[in-house]
Amino acid sequence: MNIGITGTGSYIPPVITKNEDFLEHHFLDINGSHFEHENQVIIEKFQAITGIAERRYAPPELKTSDLGYLASEKAIEEAGIDREEIDYIIFAHNFGDLTPGKIQGDTLPSLATRVKHLLQIRNPKCVAYDMIFGCPGWVEGVIQASAFIKSGLAKKCLVIGGETLSRIVDDHDRDSMIYSDGAGAAILEANPSSGEILSHASETYANGEAYYLYFDKTYKEEGCPDTRYIKMHGRKIYEFACTQVPRAMKECLDSSGVSIDDVKKIFIHQANEKMDEAIIKRFYRLYGRQVPEDIMPMSIHKLGNSSVATVPTLYNLVKNGQLDDHEVNPGDVVIFASVGAGMNINAVVYRV
Repeated sequence: MNIGITGTGSYIPPVITKNEDFLEHHFLDINGSHFEHENQVIIEKFQAITGIAERRYAPPELKTSDLGYLASEKAIEEAGIDREEIDYIIFAHNFGDLTPGKIQGDTLPSLATRVKHLLQIRNPKCVAYDMIFGCPGWVEGVIQASAFIKSGLAKKCLVIGGETLSRIVDDHDRDSMIYSDGAGAAILEANPSSGEILSHASETYANGEAYYLYFDKTYKEEGCPDTRYIKMHGRKIYEFACTQVPRAMKECLDSSGVSIDDVKKIFIHQANEKMDEAIIKRFYRLYGRQVPEDIMPMSIHKLGNSSVATVPTLYNLVKNGQLDDHEVNPGDVVIFASVGAGMNINAVVYRV
């Protein structure tokens, strides 16, 4: 049985926040001390490492579930399916719906249920649930959806990845410049006219790595001690990802039976430009190959890191010819790969 992606959609928020918008921020070190460099220098170094020049924030009236709904409408339209025939809605996120100014995630009801409500799906057999798997959540949702279809429990699944990270960051943490908002969605179906999942792999590292991304208070000493924000050990994540992700990608590709030379694109989680480049370089080194030109589309420069939304959004942009100098065509073999909180890793080899 072939299982393929028959429709994709994304919602890219309209609010553009550029690096210069952080010039007046009061950045502090993890111990609350001031940096010796001015913000201009901090921002320049940040852009050189991450590649991020600007990012997108959602307007205040839209929550994560709203972004997911908007992306889903596009995916359903592109797939040309009756929404009442969707068997599962899987919504990958990390923090639920966040209201600006209130750092408390709302997951009652689940975001998948909220999307089903917004889509006005009446069929009670359409099961809606959320996926908490860090940044690799959307890829893991695709893996779960394919398992449902392969087992005969489903014929059509909607998998969404969405986040509004701009509402869960500490303004005094320079890492806050990384995060952004957005959503991507895809319809998976059995025996489509084109498209096939060839292999997949997932791993969780929690023996020492579990808290590389974590929740903690602001770096500002007089800030509220009971409010928590997303925090990370950036260097540890970088080293972990560069070591473990290439190996996991190789295992996944080897199990697909596809040659490394036949891979046309790699859609990797948009976390950090330098880190992604290092991962891909090490991946090809495992095969004794040089990295081909234009193998890795990047959206992080303009869109930032929207966590679970980066991979589906990036794929949607390239598939619809909206990212300069990149395209995918029927029959092309691509790899989806991600790494994030948990620490979780996954990959999918997919024939378009």
